[in-house]
Amino acid sequence: MSQARAAAAGPSRLSTILAHLNTSPKLTLSNLKSLRLTMAFRNDHFGARHFVKEQLPRIRYANPSLDIQVERVRKTQNEAWKPELELEFDSGRRQTINVHEKWSTAIVKEVMEAAGGGAWQQYKAEAEAAGREVVPGEAGEKRVLSRKTKGALPGLDEFRAAKAKTTATPSKAVPAVPPETISQTASL
Repeated sequence: MSQARAAAAGPSRLSTILAHLNTSPKLTLSNLKSLRLTMAFRNDHFGARHFVKEQLPRIRYANPSLDIQVERVRKTQNEAWKPELELEFDSGRRQTINVHEKWSTAIVKEVMEAAGGGAWQQYKAEAEAAGREVVPGEAGEKRVLSRKTKGALPGLDEFRAAKAKTTATPSKAVPAVPPETISQTASL
């Protein structure tokens, strides 16, 4: 009786998670040593946040030995910096992917183009030939509304370096009155 009730309730949570992790395409990355993502803790960088929620578990499942680091940084509305995804390959080469105002599907496609290897290229060619989406959900990418920003935004490291320069205090205080003037008035 309890088995019939469980079957009527639908798939278990575990089977739903496994179905998501095994969704085509398999996100196997070749010759990749590490993946590092920097993004805002909340209220910005929505594509990167969706990538972490939707695609990163699939990448982890397909690549269990890959070093994955996600840095979530508190960001105020006055701060303007872009999220970045850095790939480090086994050869030591590094590639930075700008993920600013991109959908999670666009981000995963860029990662796969950089490190997906031959299996990715074959899957992509087959999907395009069949007229289906390469990554499920990519049809929505064309509806992106871009926000107007003044010039190119810096990455987090560049933003921190610029902020440190503007908030640095001089090591030696400069007197408001020249020393000669002080010594002249003291002798009067």
